[in-house]
Amino acid sequence: MNKSRIGVVGIPGKWSTEVLADRLEAQTGFRAVFDMKDVELRLDSNKLMCNGFDLTQLDGLVVKKISEIYAPGTEDRIHMLAHLEAVGVPVFSPTQSMSKLINRLSGTLVLQQGGIPMPKTRVTECSQRAFDAIREFGSAILKPLYSTKARGMLILGQKDSDEEVKSQLEEYRQTNSIFYIQQALDLKGRDLGMVFLGGEYLCTYARVAEAGAWNTTIQSGGRYELFEPGAELIELGHRAQACFNLSFTTVDIALTDEGPVVFEVSAFGGFKGALDGCGVDAASAYANYILAEVANCRESDRGAVNDH
Repeated sequence: MNKSRIGVVGIPGKWSTEVLADRLEAQTGFRAVFDMKDVELRLDSNKLMCNGFDLTQLDGLVVKKISEIYAPGTEDRIHMLAHLEAVGVPVFSPTQSMSKLINRLSGTLVLQQGGIPMPKTRVTECSQRAFDAIREFGSAILKPLYSTKARGMLILGQKDSDEEVKSQLEEYRQTNSIFYIQQALDLKGRDLGMVFLGGEYLCTYARVAEAGAWNTTIQSGGRYELFEPGAELIELGHRAQACFNLSFTTVDIALTDEGPVVFEVSAFGGFKGALDGCGVDAASAYANYILAEVANCRESDRGAVNDH
């Protein structure tokens, strides 16, 4: 049995967190799940503690879920985990890679600079310019900079009067300092999750919306189905995820009349779509990948010691 001690950062009791811990435990006999709200960084002793356990003693740490809901404080949690990397504990995905994707605007800019096709997007603090963009797009989605699974998103369209749009913008502004506005596209009730492990393509599932729902999330009644993409679509997903150097991720892609577009790249990726839609145990594949990478790190360290 592999004796590596790999910890999992996640939400205790949540399926995706527990199944990854299960897969790692099956191969190593070691199990440790850490909730970031319980973690303490002790800079005076160079330790990262959680309920009496020093995370700097791990052979590796995988981040499945760093917080239940994204917020600016989520970025602070990643900064704390960067301390582990500084003392030599591998983190999956690397903290620098994850940090680019907590804030929606940051991730969007990386994709834009990488030449990845995306829906038309406007970002502004000005209510009038936000109103003008919505009217230009015809139908638009307001997306909070910190959110996942369509939480907090608001769709405004042609059926809304000018007064209704302005009123909703002002209400939205009460909890959001900036307007991130994306043109609403005709997804024909479906978008795709393309899964990558260590930069290599694993599988693709479709999220199919429930009748009447404007988004395809499972929380809104959507379901998973198998999807077989062509080589060009896989290449698009590969280019999108390559902008971030993630250990495991899902690229959200939509097929439109104007061609495929990328909505976002996930900082952590999900296991459920791969399992239910494609029959692929992504958690097991990820565990194997992590253990192989940790073994490679050990070999590299031995080589460096021998060189001296």
